[in-house]
Amino acid sequence: MTDLNAAQAPDAFVVIAEFVIKEGWMDSFLTHAFDDARHSVADEAGCLQFDVLRTGEGTNGVVFYEVYTSRQAFDEHLKTPHVARFRAILSDHVEAERPVRFLGRL
Repeated sequence: MTDLNAAQAPDAFVVIAEFVIKEGWMDSFLTHAFDDARHSVADEAGCLQFDVLRTGEGTNGVVFYEVYTSRQAFDEHLKTPHVARFRAILSDHVEAERPVRFLGRL
């Protein structure tokens, strides 16, 4: 779900979110995660990239790698209906959520 030219934009605001998914909930979690990612890229001008990644075969870890034009674009992302839908399933699906990391492109 990457526009390579846009995703390489300097000064972009990068967000890394990590989740440990409860046993038996991975398929459902990924359905919701991909919905969030698709809508983020398609519906938000400030979202340049949103990748959903597994941490490794046989693990229950999922990482979101998100790239926005600015911190403000990310803050607006948090107010969208697709983020609300995603947040609504977290308690059922997620065993642990690691602290979100914010990075800047050089």
